[in-house]
Formats: sequence, structure tokens, C-alpha cells
Amino acid sequence: MSSVSMSSVSLPAVVDELLSEAREASSGRSSRTVRGHAEHSLRHTVIALAAGYELSDHDSPGEATIQVLRGTVRLTTADGEWRGTTGDLVDIPNVRHGLTADGDAAVLLTVALRGTTRS
Repeated sequence: MSSVSMSSVSLPAVVDELLSEAREASSGRSSRTVRGHAEHSLRHTVIALAAGYELSDHDSPGEATIQVLRGTVRLTTADGEWRGTTGDLVDIPNVRHGLTADGDAAVLLTVALRGTTRS
């Protein structure tokens, strides 16, 4: 039987820490990549936003999803808006978009990394 390495992270603990940092930051946000460096095909990043703060419009990273870990957020595009609450998951459209926190909120951004291979 081969040895398989499994690692885990406590997302609620990361969210608590990042929200505390976001509340103190002038940008109103804090983030941490919890999995997904060169050896992975997916990157998982927790993004915390203090109430009323946003990630202004930016280009899509490619194939990606957002899972709301805490609070309520709005994902906006030129064509519409999606509102998500804790536990919701949405595909990020492949267009410019922004993300706003209606209250303190945190999301898990998962991005497919192109050109990577698993060993």
C-alpha cells in the first residue's frame, strides 16, 4: 500500500483570522492562498472583505468558482448581479466582474491553473 499525504486546513479559523485583518486594513480586505501552488492544478484562496468593501471590477481569472464561507456577497458584471450567502457556490463568469460584501464576509475562490500537471 502506498503512502498518501493528506493535508487539511480549518476554513472557519482562517476566515476568523482574515476578517480580523480585513477590519483593520485600509483596503478592507485580506486573503490567503490555502492550497494550490506550482504542484497543483487548482488554487484555493480565502478572501475576506469587511462590511461594505469590495474587490473592484477586474478580469476573470479563467475557470473559477466562489463559495461563500460567511456572510453575504454580491458578484456583479455589466449584465447583472448574483447575491450569495453562506454555503452558496457560483461559477464566476468569464467577463469583468466585481465582488462586494454586504456585511463582513469571506469567500473561497477556486481557480483552475492552466498548464500545470499533477505528479
